[in-house]
Amino acid sequence: MTQELVTIEINDQSYEVPKGSMLIDVADANNIKIPRFCYHKKLSVAANCRMCLVEMEKSFKPVPACATPVGAGMKFWTKSEKARNAQKAIMEFLLINHPLDCPICDQGGECELQDISVAYGQNHSHYHEIKRVVPDKSIGPLVETEMTRCIQCTRCVRFGAEIAGMREMGGIFRGDRLEIGTFIKKSLKSELSANIIDLCPVGALTAKPSRYKARAWEMKAHDSIAPHDSVGSNIELHTFRKEVVRCVPRENDSINECWLSDRDRFSYQGIYSKDRLSKPMVRRDGQLVAVTWEEALIAAADILRSADTSKVAALANPTSTLEELYLFQRLMRGLNIRNIEHRLRQLDFSDQAFAPVSPTLGVKIAELEQQNAVLLIGSNVRQEQPLFNHRLRKAALKGAKITALNPRGFDFNYPAEQIVAAPSALVAALAGLAKASLEVNQAAMPAELVEVLNGVDSSDADRATVAGLKEAANKLVLLGNLAVQHPAFGTLRALASVIAAQTGAKLGYLPESANSVGAWLAGVVPHRLSAGRELKQTGATLTAMLQNTSTFVLLNTETADFANPAQAAQSLANANNVIVIGAFADQAVLDNATVILPGSTFAETAGTYCNAEGNWQTFQGATEPVGDARPTWKVLRVLGNTAGVHEFDWVHADEVAAELKAELFEENGRDNNYTLSPVNPVALPQASNGQFERVAYVRLYREDGLVRRAEALQETVEPAVVELNPSDAANLGVQDGDTLQVSQAEVSVNLAVQLSTEIAVGTVGLAAGYAATAALNAFGLVQLSKVG
Repeated sequence: MTQELVTIEINDQSYEVPKGSMLIDVADANNIKIPRFCYHKKLSVAANCRMCLVEMEKSFKPVPACATPVGAGMKFWTKSEKARNAQKAIMEFLLINHPLDCPICDQGGECELQDISVAYGQNHSHYHEIKRVVPDKSIGPLVETEMTRCIQCTRCVRFGAEIAGMREMGGIFRGDRLEIGTFIKKSLKSELSANIIDLCPVGALTAKPSRYKARAWEMKAHDSIAPHDSVGSNIELHTFRKEVVRCVPRENDSINECWLSDRDRFSYQGIYSKDRLSKPMVRRDGQLVAVTWEEALIAAADILRSADTSKVAALANPTSTLEELYLFQRLMRGLNIRNIEHRLRQLDFSDQAFAPVSPTLGVKIAELEQQNAVLLIGSNVRQEQPLFNHRLRKAALKGAKITALNPRGFDFNYPAEQIVAAPSALVAALAGLAKASLEVNQAAMPAELVEVLNGVDSSDADRATVAGLKEAANKLVLLGNLAVQHPAFGTLRALASVIAAQTGAKLGYLPESANSVGAWLAGVVPHRLSAGRELKQTGATLTAMLQNTSTFVLLNTETADFANPAQAAQSLANANNVIVIGAFADQAVLDNATVILPGSTFAETAGTYCNAEGNWQTFQGATEPVGDARPTWKVLRVLGNTAGVHEFDWVHADEVAAELKAELFEENGRDNNYTLSPVNPVALPQASNGQFERVAYVRLYREDGLVRRAEALQETVEPAVVELNPSDAANLGVQDGDTLQVSQAEVSVNLAVQLSTEIAVGTVGLAAGYAATAALNAFGLVQLSKVG
């Protein structure tokens, strides 16, 4: 429905604008400058700073532009004497307690208060009282406070309540004693908390990790793309003396709007980690020694040329750039190596031949907030893809019904119906929903799922959930990380496809990493070439690779990136050769490395990320690689030359991406939908005789090597614990903080107890990505016994 247009006048010029628009939005759309502090286009209107006062016809007093809806015939003046006097008076009032910190303030040079005070400030002050001072309180390792500078615009307060979904900031006291701070002096916990740094107009809230590192005018800005989740957030990297010292969001309404997750903002710290790989190395006489690049490349090429190709495993991390992944695949297949994989945390590959060309979201990112019903399967979206969660939250607040099926409950920051089922019962729970969807349409069971659905009864709750999906105008079924990593992923995907088909919903994925989609397109899977082209001779699954490999080639990969890190470490130890290409290596990789070819992080190379939407986003390096490291795509290209691979002569990174894009154009007619495949039920072990099922999930800030080395983020990470339902804890005679021995096969670890009603009875939550839990398999049964 089109909006009614009305004619108004601003500064004696006529404009046709939508009726009811706020004057400040109309002015912005027509490039008419009105000063403001409290107003922000993504936040609710507070109208408490009064800086945007303007003159309105027939109004005795100036009116706030941010809170004045326009109507037919209204006239405004933004630069009249009345408006200017009001604006100057407000500016003088806001400055009465503001300290003259500009020479040392990190906001200096890019400060809204500075700019507006120059334009609207008085040349003298009428204020002669003592300025107030507000003691600074620590609110965590990410945000630094200088609250004496605060002008109480409340942007940070509104952000927490309206965007982050956690009202962490608020006001205490009254009048000129009003202070903004956290409740009961707590640290910020939100995964989006540091956006208040960008919102703060005065330097009261600044980035703690980059404090006093450089002045705004000394830094160079470089456009880039966040390298962690599949959102593909647009960012700016700021460098000083060729070192990345800050990261801020770059506005893109179709992807990340103007927001940035804390993970994407502060992970740059990992670039300069003490254990960064910075020199090419070769193992000689049992020791890794630094060598020249030529020696290292020749050593790696000799290993690859002489290896039994059936016993070589080439494993890539999906945080690698599209260029790195494509060259890695071309290099390996050029040497007749077929065992290639990027799905390091996946356990079930039974239906991979029927998978789409790439696992995309199924809709535009911006369309997530337009959904009326969403079924999340195996997803902790708030921690895994915070900005997707933000879009879903907006949908939920507009009335969308969000249903989540997970092996444990998660802390959603919006209304969501949660169905919690133990890992062994997850298939049965989803089968109930699938059966309900068939019953609603009086449809026959697909032949491929007869064995799974036979004997399954749908509940009233299942039918209500399915009815909600079916009746919704815009609906989506999404498979998340925990579904993809489940031992029966093929069955879960087949059931999800039935639910989507029967309800008319779109089936999509929440891809795990920045280039999970790109890795599929680049052919870093054992059964397909680039662009989804089929292979006649496929490689082994990851499960088989970890059991029968004599040579490993690791691209940006560490053992912590696998579903079962201990198994990966043992496989490396059993191998004859391990070639490491990338910026980082954990201890298990270092202990077994034969050749190390140090590569770049995302900030040190040109490259492309393909986000969950399928959107290719190319960026340039912001700085040079550390030490003797080189851009990883160049390392792969020269290694291919050294190994004698034909037609391996790219000069620029964009040539690599262009070649893959051309292949995709040729294959554009391929169907990108999932094809229902024959499913055999997977028997999963169920707890008995005092056993518990492990629920494994990767906690925030433990996802990849760069994040695991970002010091400020790691200060916010909770230690590894064993999460127990209070009922199970009572049966074991343990309380919060007690120590339990967790045993699985011949492995035992001691962990503190944390009680949680989000954990189902008979299961234990044991987060992955920690050294303390690395020895335990991701899925399986554990025994618990009290220590002491």
